[in-house]
Amino acid sequence: MGRFATGVTVVTVNDELDDIGSTVNAFSSVSAEPPMILICVVNTSYLCEVLDSQGSFAVNVLGEQQRAMAGRFAAEGRPSARLLVATEPHHRGGHTGALILDNAIAALECSVVRCVPAGDHNVYFAEVTSLPPVGGPPAEISPLVRYGGRYRGLG
Repeated sequence: MGRFATGVTVVTVNDELDDIGSTVNAFSSVSAEPPMILICVVNTSYLCEVLDSQGSFAVNVLGEQQRAMAGRFAAEGRPSARLLVATEPHHRGGHTGALILDNAIAALECSVVRCVPAGDHNVYFAEVTSLPPVGGPPAEISPLVRYGGRYRGLG
């Protein structure tokens, strides 16, 4: 699978006690009407537990300049998402309360419609409830991709 380039996102959830977040490469559009996406999350992760209990989350699509952010959210034993974004411009989503990265290429707030177990992952199908304003003009920002086990830009 390392020979297949994927976009890089950070999924965030607020569980009313803390902010949870993780780098997620398995993200895809599912439907235009209604607007739906899917994410795949390791089923033993704390993120899965919180997604199951909260039912809503935000997806932040990362740009090339956010390699370090992707690495921080992918690290084992990482601290609260709130601490990981403390030095980055961010705000809370109006629908989910989840952290939205102001410098992301795009952000989506989503409500889980269905969760399907699939091997060692859970596939979350979610309806897009909001597109919070973030980033700059798309032509000025190159997306971050993962290919061959490394983060890269398209340039």
